[in-house]
Amino acid sequence: MNRFSIILTSLLAVQLTTLAQTSKEDVPKGWHMLDKATTGYYGVSVDKAYEFLKSKNIKSNTVIVAVIDSGIDTLHEDLKPILWTNPKEIPGNGIDDDGNGYIDDIHGWNFLGGKDGRSVKVDSDEGSRVYYSLKAKWDNKQVDVSKLSKQEAFEYESFQKAKARMTTPDEKEAEIANIDTEALKDLRQTLIKSDSILRLGIGRDTFTGNDLEKYVTKSLAERKAKNDFIGLMKANSLMDQSTKELISGLNEYIEYVEGEQRKAEARTKAPEEYRRNIVGDNESNINDRSYGNSDLMSATPMHGTHCAGIIAGVRNNGKGVDGIADNVRIMMLRAVPDGDEHDKDIALAIRYAVDNGARVINMSFGKSFSPQKQWVDEAFAYAESKNVLLVHAAGNDNKNVDSSDNFPNPDYINGGRAGNVITVGASGDPKTGGLTAYFSNYGKKGIDVFAPGMKIYSTLPGGNNYGNLQGTSFAGPIVAGIAALILEYYPNLTAKQIKHIIETSAQKPAYKVPKPGTDETVELSELCRTGAIVNAYEAVKLASTIKPGNTQKEVLPKPKMKKNKKG
Repeated sequence: MNRFSIILTSLLAVQLTTLAQTSKEDVPKGWHMLDKATTGYYGVSVDKAYEFLKSKNIKSNTVIVAVIDSGIDTLHEDLKPILWTNPKEIPGNGIDDDGNGYIDDIHGWNFLGGKDGRSVKVDSDEGSRVYYSLKAKWDNKQVDVSKLSKQEAFEYESFQKAKARMTTPDEKEAEIANIDTEALKDLRQTLIKSDSILRLGIGRDTFTGNDLEKYVTKSLAERKAKNDFIGLMKANSLMDQSTKELISGLNEYIEYVEGEQRKAEARTKAPEEYRRNIVGDNESNINDRSYGNSDLMSATPMHGTHCAGIIAGVRNNGKGVDGIADNVRIMMLRAVPDGDEHDKDIALAIRYAVDNGARVINMSFGKSFSPQKQWVDEAFAYAESKNVLLVHAAGNDNKNVDSSDNFPNPDYINGGRAGNVITVGASGDPKTGGLTAYFSNYGKKGIDVFAPGMKIYSTLPGGNNYGNLQGTSFAGPIVAGIAALILEYYPNLTAKQIKHIIETSAQKPAYKVPKPGTDETVELSELCRTGAIVNAYEAVKLASTIKPGNTQKEVLPKPKMKKNKKG
């Protein structure tokens, strides 16, 4: 068996979620935008929402949506026109014109960048970092938890969970440890080269396995390139995927495997300090804020590029995709590496977004540990005090977040709960395998709503690339897009009102849905607080009836962060 055959076997064994088909039937590109009543697909009725708004004869207002993610292709044809531009910063002059501590932050900021222009691409998992950073303080110590402060008790509990994870290998760890990532990378390079050959021969940039099977090759090189894809696609039931989607999915899989292998290595030695070696700030000091760089396309922009297109890809321009919202400016804040994000970067990214006018912040990331949760809590509270809505993806481990940690979350360490956060699970369509995505996290208390997250077609890096990806990461931007759409036309509504509107207008399915990760079917109300899937039409219709309100004053976490001139 050659090594590519071995790779095919490994791909089948792990059921790669970014590629695997859950049904022999297919859904059209952009199915998540469609209306169930008119098309039969369980989308969110975007066109119907615009018809309603047009009937109201009201003008839209520009809304800034911040996307905290892996980066963005700032040159993409469907994204370049809708990028937020800092009006107080002069591009490329190497000067912090607006005095906010960030030089040339034209379209946002890269919190994973170094002053020398480098950027963090890969990083360790937070559980490993927690274990090694707190081992000397808490390991094998007699601790009376009742005498600890809430912050110390949270820290101690986090260490104990990290220690348990470090000493109890994951079920898939041995399997993943044996996967040859170098062979996977060789396969990726082979597919990239083959794709280039086929694009020249076919005269198109995008084609599926089914298209390839019909294509009559004109040379030995084309025949070999065709066979490279057909063999892999047929073996994994991916014939309706495009070659670009296959390569993108393989890249995601490689990153996943390497991340899991880094976790396994951390059982015997402390993880490498990837971030510290590049960024160079004092990570233990939240007031050390002048770090990073302005490179938003650095390293791994696919995830953030896809999210941005879902929210606001230019509508009705005859290219690629239409985003949900038609008058949005995307602010990209790069804070999510290939690995677990750092709490400091997330907290400061939220504050940057709020200070620079974002009304909605999309957060398609998550982790099982949050050692500086207090900083994130304070950033959540700051956003709430400034009337900014936070949209968070639920995660893709088909676990119950009511009993399993998934950070960031709206529950404050010192008590209370943020009222400006929507947590989103991933829904699907019967033709994608069911109304709930098999990978989605769920929680009767911890998840607010579901939104489409299966086979979501959107922008990919490369200037004019598009393709399907799936995950709660892409359900979150659908909700963020609906929130932005509401705010475009009803700008005086508060963040809490927007949250209420989206949740109240969400539609409850008429039958039971698959419980993610199982063969069981349950009421959707067992999987999320509202028991419903978001709907843009119903949301704007309800928004039109709501009178603008004032942000309710609440007791919020007391910040430890010092103010600068921007807040």
